Amino acid sequence: MKSGYTLVETALTLAVVGLLMGIALPRFSALKQGVTIERVAQSIAAAHRRARTTAIVHGRPAILSVAARTLHITLVDAGQPHWSSPGPAEDGVTLAGPPRNLTFPRLGITTGLSNASFHLSLGSASRTVVVSRLGRVRVVRSP
Repeated sequence: MKSGYTLVETALTLAVVGLLMGIALPRFSALKQGVTIERVAQSIAAAHRRARTTAIVHGRPAILSVAARTLHITLVDAGQPHWSSPGPAEDGVTLAGPPRNLTFPRLGITTGLSNASFHLSLGSASRTVVVSRLGRVRVVRSP
């Protein structure tokens, strides 16, 4: 007597595995999108905190520029960015609206644009980074 698998058993196993993968892959894709967009939202929140701290530590106004391709902090009267990081578009995340600049005086409270919202989307996942004039930053899951 020979041991092994028949063609029917192998085909049935492959069909079951294919069915399970068909069910599981969309969920993994949605999970990956959610993790990516959360990471990008947290990077914008971290850039906000970094810009605020930079203005306070250096005793000079700092400007945080949030654009699709780049995030960067520039000290006023400095020619080059003090800090730079890739923007949301580098991870495939869409940032709604035009690039925005937030200015932090030496005290760390934003001037000009206040209570700004940055809307991010990737596939079915979306987040909104809400920044307040007093320095509060929160990430909100959009419906």
